[in-house]
Amino acid sequence: MSPLNRKLGRDLWRMKGQVIAIAMVIATGVMLLVMMSGVVTSLNETRRAYYERNRFADVFAPVKRAPLHIIRDLADLSGVSVAEGRVTGSALISLPSLELPLRATALSLPNRSEPRLNAIHLTDGRRINSDNADEIILLNSFARAHKLEPGDKLSATMNGARRTFRIVGLAQSPEYLYSVAPGEMISDDSRFGVIWMSQTALAAAYDMQGAFNEALLSVGRGNNLQETLERIDHILNPYGGLGAYGVKDQTSNRFVSEEITGMEGSSKVVPPIFLAVAAFLLNIVISRMVQSDREQIGLIKAFGYSNWEVGLHYFKFVLAIAIGGAVLGCIGGIALGRGMMNMYLLYYKFPILVFQLDPAAFVTAFLTSILAASAGGLFVLRQVFALSPAVAMRPPAPADYSRAGKIGASLNRLLDQPSRMILRRITRQPRRMIGSLTGIACGMALSVSMISLLAGFDRTMDLTFNVLDRSQVTVTFTHPLAIHAIHEINAIPGVIRIEPERVVSAIMRNGTRSYRGAINGIHADATLKRAVAKDLSPIVLGKQGIILSKGLASTLDITPGEILTVQILEGRRPVLRIPVANIAESLFGSPAYMQLDALNRTLKEPLRVSTAYMRIDANRADQIFKQLKNRPSVAGVSLKSDARVAFQKMMDNGAGSMRFIMVAIAAIITFGIVYNAARIAYAERLRDLASLRVMGFTKAEAAFVLLGELGVITLAALPIGGALGYYLSYAIAEGFSTDLYQIPTIFTPSSYGIAALAVLTAAIASGWLVKRDIDRADLVSALKIRE
Repeated sequence: MSPLNRKLGRDLWRMKGQVIAIAMVIATGVMLLVMMSGVVTSLNETRRAYYERNRFADVFAPVKRAPLHIIRDLADLSGVSVAEGRVTGSALISLPSLELPLRATALSLPNRSEPRLNAIHLTDGRRINSDNADEIILLNSFARAHKLEPGDKLSATMNGARRTFRIVGLAQSPEYLYSVAPGEMISDDSRFGVIWMSQTALAAAYDMQGAFNEALLSVGRGNNLQETLERIDHILNPYGGLGAYGVKDQTSNRFVSEEITGMEGSSKVVPPIFLAVAAFLLNIVISRMVQSDREQIGLIKAFGYSNWEVGLHYFKFVLAIAIGGAVLGCIGGIALGRGMMNMYLLYYKFPILVFQLDPAAFVTAFLTSILAASAGGLFVLRQVFALSPAVAMRPPAPADYSRAGKIGASLNRLLDQPSRMILRRITRQPRRMIGSLTGIACGMALSVSMISLLAGFDRTMDLTFNVLDRSQVTVTFTHPLAIHAIHEINAIPGVIRIEPERVVSAIMRNGTRSYRGAINGIHADATLKRAVAKDLSPIVLGKQGIILSKGLASTLDITPGEILTVQILEGRRPVLRIPVANIAESLFGSPAYMQLDALNRTLKEPLRVSTAYMRIDANRADQIFKQLKNRPSVAGVSLKSDARVAFQKMMDNGAGSMRFIMVAIAAIITFGIVYNAARIAYAERLRDLASLRVMGFTKAEAAFVLLGELGVITLAALPIGGALGYYLSYAIAEGFSTDLYQIPTIFTPSSYGIAALAVLTAAIASGWLVKRDIDRADLVSALKIRE
């Protein structure tokens, strides 16, 4: 081993505290990069393999009722490789232990063969015997939520008739990776199930003998999907086609895609922040190290080492920290990624989900960490090249403090001697103080942004369930009903208030941008479900115009006053041009609102409703639910309290769970930054502190000189870090937001207070560790250090 390499080992050990702190900052950035890249790769690859293995359809084409021979016409279309028809219907499941009926979707399976598209993955039991009309296969997640097993009985209402079925198997399906009831957005395994029955049995239950109401198609990759959808619609329109759509608009796939998009967005924002902080810290450490090693650099050059050899020695110091941090980060990223897979496996219904390492992520992690570290050290290495042996072996010229001394002269008579020493240090070496102050301000900014992120998630919950939707119960009908259905429900004892809504499926277009969703028709004076402005004041719905949520308006790139093209996917399927009247605040989903009467009038279907929102007397809830369960027109009844719990679960899993990990990491990084600043100050002032001890200062008084300086810098960094955190919060919130939910940036006094408390706690802990070193310092060795 060469002498310079032995010196490198001694330097790393001598500065082990700072080395570990900076390596941990690099490790966190690399860990997040490796974990997020691996999660994205795992979800994408597992989804692709699952779709291929189970022959997931490329196109879904719902229709009211079409004869089976139409499937041949669909299969003959150019580019269509497989076409299959099936029967679907809504159902209500009744469980003895629950008064509230549970929503379900019933799907048909071919009588004596495997489905050519959307095959199911059997997890328990056996396949259906088509000769037995009472046999069903149940969605695995729903069955597990209610402890149902093959062999159990299940009662369900289909098409107004209650029947009892026997469960023969449990299954998973690529169609229900994210299982959610039609028209809803929140997955709840205990509130929504899927029932598979034989084609003959389900067709008989829904009067679909010899017909189908949904076509599944597989389309070649080289074909124009939009043209294929238009040809499919042309064939199905005479039979009540409801608009064919591709897999990207399929409900489950859309939610999985949004999760992946959210993780990708976070991976582009968060890791670079930590690596940038690491580069800044390395810049400070290497700069101070070169200054303290002036004499050694001169001696090394005097012994014949070239500028490049000496520069490479210090660059190796940077690389050792970067590579060590990258290795730790890769190991941590793998461990954290595997933990995330277990969480995703509970959230998304894959048969198996294994964390797949992305080789490119490792290469990127090492390169970015080395580049970040190099950026922090290369500028300082110029000082090494500039030092000649003769100059380096002499102490640096004393600094001119004549001007700096005037800054605090007026305060000197008000301060005691140790305090004056602190003031002189700060005023005489402003660049060093600014470096330390900036580092601590970065820690404060990270803490502020992470706490603001937590507050943003809480705001999303509060706005969704306390401001926009103030109901307690939501009733969904099987089809649009006349308004008197609302009056009948309102007459049930215990119903305090009821408000109708009409939900109409539609495709909204603005130029080349489009979104497949729904229009919500609500009363102008609605109080239970309403649209609100940015200041949370209710928006008055006029007789003309449409109100778009903020997320939807962003997706469509449209502003109030512009004209929106709306293709209705129900009834006569008219194409409308509606002016955008206003933009509503919404942090969950992408709703669009119209006045109920105006929507019905536009569709030429007056006094029609599809949903009802209610407030009820909790003491009469069981009687109300019992009456609703017995109404054949009711497709489902849901409690907002259940939806809130499910939404919280959704936010706490998947990409949303990253906020907890990042808060913990931010706390660690904040401590590392403050501790690093304290260690640098201690290394620079060790000789001064030893001199004070020899002159008669006590350990506490000597420590006060150093720790007082750290305290002043920390307090000065808090407001600067708060301002940086304000802007950083916007970038991080944008990275977490998706089309499914948007995370607002929330700033409250408590956010700044908690962040400041975290920084101060880190400063106190760092100060205690440094004071321990001061008390243990060898005064003789310290006094031998040359200035």
